[in-house]
Amino acid sequence: MFKLKICVMLFILCLPFRSLAAGNQPENELKHRIEVVFVLDTTGSMTSLIDGAKKKIWSIANTIIDQNPEAEVYMGLVGFRDIGDDYVTLNYPLTTDTQDIYAKLLKFKAAGGGDIPESVNEALDVAVTKQPWTAQYPAKLSKIIFLVGDAPPHMDYEQDRKYPEVIKEAAQKNIIVNTVLVGDSQETAKIWKKIAQLGRGDYVKIPQSGGRVVVIKTPYDTDILIIQKELNKTVVPYGSAEVQKEARGKADMYADAPVASAAEMSKYVIKSAKGKAVITGRGDLAQEVEAGKVKLEAVKEAELPANMQKMNQDERAKYIEGNIKERKELADKLVKIIEERDKYIAEEMAKQAKSKPDSEDSFDEAVSKILKKQI
Repeated sequence: MFKLKICVMLFILCLPFRSLAAGNQPENELKHRIEVVFVLDTTGSMTSLIDGAKKKIWSIANTIIDQNPEAEVYMGLVGFRDIGDDYVTLNYPLTTDTQDIYAKLLKFKAAGGGDIPESVNEALDVAVTKQPWTAQYPAKLSKIIFLVGDAPPHMDYEQDRKYPEVIKEAAQKNIIVNTVLVGDSQETAKIWKKIAQLGRGDYVKIPQSGGRVVVIKTPYDTDILIIQKELNKTVVPYGSAEVQKEARGKADMYADAPVASAAEMSKYVIKSAKGKAVITGRGDLAQEVEAGKVKLEAVKEAELPANMQKMNQDERAKYIEGNIKERKELADKLVKIIEERDKYIAEEMAKQAKSKPDSEDSFDEAVSKILKKQI
């Protein structure tokens, strides 16, 4: 009897440690993981929508982070055309490096697509089977696809798995498949509705033009970019020459983007990283030292930026500490201005909504409404 009591006590004592098995964190401390893949028709008829998507991709990303401030957000992209075009599919895997996905989207040009049907089946298959979807996760996990296009699938391609089979596999993986019809094709609408139904998702229709791409300029945009410019100076590119170039390029993105889009990008990066990051992805030594991902003394001299190679170890440590401190001070200022900007935009959107029917939703509005329901 005594031995039984001891065993029971040991079991109870071990319970907290058992709950830490997944990533050494209790389940309630794990972030909600959100994985979103856009499957985008990039044939010639999609010019307006692609141009609009480039302007509004950051507002879509911010919809996610506004709904789930603690979420870990992964985004992926599949572009598709048809056999005989420059490519059939282009697959960019799910990543937290949202700036990299944005850079890939900027390179998309609408072209090709001779006959009406496109390689929709193959694109969906790539999205479901070639993207690195998370199979199991101990906290909340959302997996979402948006199929965006204006033409039906080629059902005569023998090599393709057809969409009913692909969507069945998506359901088995707990991936929700939504469809966004661009234009007025009744044939495409019928199939898009069926795909959304099979995929447990939503179907929406937007104009061929991509809808009104409303870019709201605010009195706060310039101030945000002034602070962002100072924040960019706290980025310390390190690693190979290629990685350092990539990090500098991401810092330069803010200056290269339209003012409103740059402000949205700034908001996403600063809010999603709680003020500790200036760029997404790899290559910023200050960011990775603060996060504990790398030890400064372990970085090879050849992988440091030129100015740090001339410093001794103490000077390097002080330099990184100074950048981290300055980043925090600037990020605190930026967050306050972003809050004021958010209020301004909410008021402007409320005014515009009164005079705009839902049928005139733009691409980003349609996607954002669905995301608010599904995450």
